[in-house]
Amino acid sequence: MIEERADIGLIGLGTMGRNLVLNMADHGFHVAVYNRTTSVTDEFIAANPATPGGLTACRTPGEFVAALRPPRIAVLLVPAGKPVDAITQQLIDAGLARDDLVVDAGNSLWTDTIRREREYADRLRFFGSGVSGGSEGARFGPSLMAGGDAGSWQRLRPIWEAIAAKVDPRTGRPIEGAAPGKPVKGGEPCAAWIGPNGSGHYVKMVHNGIEYADMQLIGEAYWLLRTLLNLEPPEIGDVFAEWNKGVLDSYLVEISADVLRQKDPARRGRYLVDSILDAAGQKGTGKWTSVNALDTGVAAPTIAEAVFARIISALKDERLAAAKLLKGPAPLTRRALGPREKIIEAIRQALYCSKVCAYAQGFQLMREAQKEYGWTLDFATIARIWRGGCIIRARFLQRIAAAYAEKPDLANLLLDRTFRRQMKEAQDAWRRVVSVAALAGVPCPAFMSALAYYDSYRSARLPANLLQAQRDYFGSHTYERIDQPRGAFFHLDWSNPGRPQLRAE
Repeated sequence: MIEERADIGLIGLGTMGRNLVLNMADHGFHVAVYNRTTSVTDEFIAANPATPGGLTACRTPGEFVAALRPPRIAVLLVPAGKPVDAITQQLIDAGLARDDLVVDAGNSLWTDTIRREREYADRLRFFGSGVSGGSEGARFGPSLMAGGDAGSWQRLRPIWEAIAAKVDPRTGRPIEGAAPGKPVKGGEPCAAWIGPNGSGHYVKMVHNGIEYADMQLIGEAYWLLRTLLNLEPPEIGDVFAEWNKGVLDSYLVEISADVLRQKDPARRGRYLVDSILDAAGQKGTGKWTSVNALDTGVAAPTIAEAVFARIISALKDERLAAAKLLKGPAPLTRRALGPREKIIEAIRQALYCSKVCAYAQGFQLMREAQKEYGWTLDFATIARIWRGGCIIRARFLQRIAAAYAEKPDLANLLLDRTFRRQMKEAQDAWRRVVSVAALAGVPCPAFMSALAYYDSYRSARLPANLLQAQRDYFGSHTYERIDQPRGAFFHLDWSNPGRPQLRAE
């Protein structure tokens, strides 16, 4: 018999679920836990017999519902898709009431969250929350992007703000030092209410799209240093560690330095990165971001290129065969490359500029999505909660937050005065890196697409005038004229161009 009611419950004791439970318990919350495989629950409880808040093991959905103090809060950390609906229905059947709150904390598609909130409205309160930070973030402080009705957020808020990562509000740097049973105190929590229905999961999806781009860009910087300068992995790790002291300070650059310095435990004299197969996997959120960019008509080429780079990396056998048949350019001489330190510095600047473009594309996508779904997104707040806990946490998010705080209607991050100045100062190095990569035959799709995005966005004229003429020629799709107001469309009878242009209604 369950004697003490829990403050909150969590279903799904995978790595993320277990760590989030322990995080909540460290902050004094009593947590009821349930996993479909009972042995997993038993092993978890046995491994954690004493926590500040306390744990209650539940072996059925009915026990789980009974263990929670009404009005109940149940967090789901189960695979996205059908499992979310299945477990939600089980909880309803077990007695969940209309005022009870179900929080989907998995990587669900935002449109599924919108649907679920609507479909379950007369039976419970359904809420979606993005959770970022991996297993370590879940244990000691993630970034939490909450989406749902405002009343439900007020109930969830004390718990979410308590367990979230904390940052120093002056510097924007994460406050370190959390340990089992000793959570960080003070600082700004990296948790916020994003808006209604699926907005939390949408913002988490965009976060992951930026993450894809960020990882690809760092990988391209590593590969340029490896192939152009023949640096060994630990040397590149030292370069990254040095970069991490400046504007590139970020979690991903930091862990990349650690990865590159790691020796291979299975092969003496080798570094582990050289023994890892160059075929990347993905879970789909980067693809969702790219598909949504196409659907909404937002240019996010660097994010898309990062997805495509993973796809082509998976063609390992084809690439091995192609490498024997398709020849590239001769290697560049050291004289052509120039001094080593200048190349390293140019790659650093190219990486920074490309990262800014990737983040700009993500924020552009959110800007457009709020129009389609009726959200009002606070981009300064989103940048703030990404400063700690999440995978893309980085020093320059403090400047992104400031840019949107100063000008909430900023059309594009590239137009912010600080980023505008930085891009101007670094673009020569950026262009040199992209040029050298092309001349050397080193694939850098994300670097190249980021530069093309920058150049396209800053161009007052693009060749789309010819494209529109082509479309009108073969399909009568009409075109606009530069000497007429926007929104006035014309068609030319191309078989008889002497005839007057027709204005289309």
